[in-house]
Amino acid sequence: YWLVHHLAKRVRDEDLKFVGVPTSMRTRDQAHAERIPLISMDDAGKLDITIDGADEFDQSMNLIKGGGGAHLQEKIVAFGSDLMVVIADESKKVEKLGRFPLPVEVLKFGSASSQMKIEELLITREYKDFDVKMRMKDEKPFITDEGNYIFDLKLNEIEDPRGLCGDLNIIPGVVENGLFIDVCSAVIVGHSDGTAEISWKKDIV
Repeated sequence: YWLVHHLAKRVRDEDLKFVGVPTSMRTRDQAHAERIPLISMDDAGKLDITIDGADEFDQSMNLIKGGGGAHLQEKIVAFGSDLMVVIADESKKVEKLGRFPLPVEVLKFGSASSQMKIEELLITREYKDFDVKMRMKDEKPFITDEGNYIFDLKLNEIEDPRGLCGDLNIIPGVVENGLFIDVCSAVIVGHSDGTAEISWKKDIV
């Protein structure tokens, strides 16, 4: 919210020139209200930079995203950009991903079967105390912008994020998961004292 707001202020006050690609209907509506010029991802083709948040990030700058339910579009945009910069507060940094539930977007059709296959995968990968729950809103299944369901996976710790990401996405019915592997270029961390620091991935610098 605040990034869009401050970018809009620079557009108005400094005549900043850029066009953006929103990754959710909520961001799109805010950008329209703030009069930020937008184009579709198809029209953009390739983006210079993605600026986004994260629910968790580790020392390798792998991420969990999707707490807001928009990780599918966010991942398409991130992987279609030359750079991805994440803005997060210090509480989002973890030694191992998994404290935040991992979102997995699935088709409505056969969602119960998809859930069963996800649970079987987690057992095969030797997760012990896990839970797979459909995300709810107002006592009904949460529906993504693409019209799909989300299962939230409570895993506590993810030992092999890259492997889990790949294994989840080959399950029929799974559209995309919230693990962002090897795509983040830098993280700007805001601290409680009002300061901020930027860390770049070693192979980017």
